[in-house]
Amino acid sequence: MTVKLNRLFEYPEINRVTHEDGTRFYMDPTDGSPLPSVTTILSGTSDKTAIKLWEERVGKEKADRVRKEATGLGTLMHTHIENYVMGIPRPGGNNLVRLQAARMADQIITKGLPKVDEVWGQEVAMYFPGLYGGMTDLVGVHEGIPSIMDHKTAKKMRTRDMIVDYFDQMCAYSLAHNEVYGTDIKRGVIFMVSRELDYKEFILEGLEFDKHMDSFLNRVDIYLKTKAAA
Repeated sequence: MTVKLNRLFEYPEINRVTHEDGTRFYMDPTDGSPLPSVTTILSGTSDKTAIKLWEERVGKEKADRVRKEATGLGTLMHTHIENYVMGIPRPGGNNLVRLQAARMADQIITKGLPKVDEVWGQEVAMYFPGLYGGMTDLVGVHEGIPSIMDHKTAKKMRTRDMIVDYFDQMCAYSLAHNEVYGTDIKRGVIFMVSRELDYKEFILEGLEFDKHMDSFLNRVDIYLKTKAAA
């Protein structure tokens, strides 16, 4: 199976800066001003109680190691999928992490991508002028409907109520794409695979999409007010 590439839009390269505290900013192509990333906004407005309790339970050293391992595995899995979409060789290697990333990517490639009718762009830098920036995995058409699409990894498969931030993230990218390119994307698709190779698609649309759009815009307001008061 091959994925149809249809480059309807010219997506710009956007410079980004990551600060020592982990916050990330994208440079607004319209005026060069720094825009907080979507993930920075979500992190800055989320309840971190559960994360703090987990860190206290396992210790900072182990917590940092787990995060690093998860990030490395996720990045490698994304590379597998990106290369597949572009029709170029996927990463090789036989160590455990590389084999695991390949197996996880295979789940999305064989179960998720066949439903993608066309790809307008992948690893697309998004920005809403004057507000925020970010990067989405895929923009295109899924099951006949224009959609924002992201690949996600999980240690164990999650449920809808566990991925509120992911849904808010989908809405952020949809809003930015609609603002800059004049589209009317109101649908998000998350392709999720666990380390146990369970696969699930989460589709966000309709009233649920509208709810998460309002949620994200409220979080932008909270983030900006918090920064203004700092």
